[in-house]
Amino acid sequence: MSDANRITLTQNENAGTLRRTAVSHIGFRVPDVAAAAQFYSRVLGMERHGDLPDGGLRLGWGSGHHVIDLLPGEQGLVHYGFEVRDEDGVAGIAERLTAAGYEVADLDASFIDAAVGSPAGISVKDPDGTEVHFHSEVQRQGENSADPGRRPVKFQHTTLTTTDVPGLVSFYVDTVGFRISDQLADGRFCWLRSDKDHHTLAVVDTGRSGDIDHYSYDLAEWEDFKAWCDRLSELDVDVQWGPGRHGPGNNLFVFFDDPAGNHIELSAEMEKFWDDRVAYEPRRWQPIPHSVNLWGGQTPTWRRTSEARV
Repeated sequence: MSDANRITLTQNENAGTLRRTAVSHIGFRVPDVAAAAQFYSRVLGMERHGDLPDGGLRLGWGSGHHVIDLLPGEQGLVHYGFEVRDEDGVAGIAERLTAAGYEVADLDASFIDAAVGSPAGISVKDPDGTEVHFHSEVQRQGENSADPGRRPVKFQHTTLTTTDVPGLVSFYVDTVGFRISDQLADGRFCWLRSDKDHHTLAVVDTGRSGDIDHYSYDLAEWEDFKAWCDRLSELDVDVQWGPGRHGPGNNLFVFFDDPAGNHIELSAEMEKFWDDRVAYEPRRWQPIPHSVNLWGGQTPTWRRTSEARV
């Protein structure tokens, strides 16, 4: 990545209207759908929401919008989605995408399975060629009603792998309407917000494009992490990283893997941004291990993405 490309991430003034969105669902291929479904039921308390073509399954927390689409095949990201919470927000995003030259299609109504009012959604390919969904508000009563020691509170954020951080950041900031919260000074990692949470989406250069680096679920507080780590141990699921505290976002974290090797984060106490009250400048963190874990400790191999081995 050139120095010029790194600078563009901080020079951008996060122009345009902040589109209030939240992650809503994610779809990926897994070698063994049944084993993955059993894992998400046993570990994260999800239930079957329905069948998908070719032996796939849709999972969620019983009521409201689904969370995961599991499709058979070699591990990889298929699509990811955002709930748009602005009035006329989907139409506004569609207009901006079209003006920027992206091909926008109507989203199949099956992806908006718990719509509030009349469902509306669009589908577009991001710069790495992955299908992205933007849809109107959905019911999420299955979230925010859990015992956070045994089930997460909500789906919190997605982190994408790429070889072109500036390209993905430009897509989300300049066109969709996200804003930069933090970035590594070498330009290899950028955290983007679309509401009060520090990040709804993050982008990291891992040398490969079009997959998830990890995705995250929200817990309530520090005490939940002890309960979760003990419970993961009882379920024979190894903790891969943490507990720790990220610098960007200031959130607590712990990581573990699903049977397909997807990295799952549990997070709590994420920093909040108040864009309606204060103007923020994107911050630049040094690309050192203590930036991504303020408490120190060994960083897992899959997180070492820069020359500084972050």
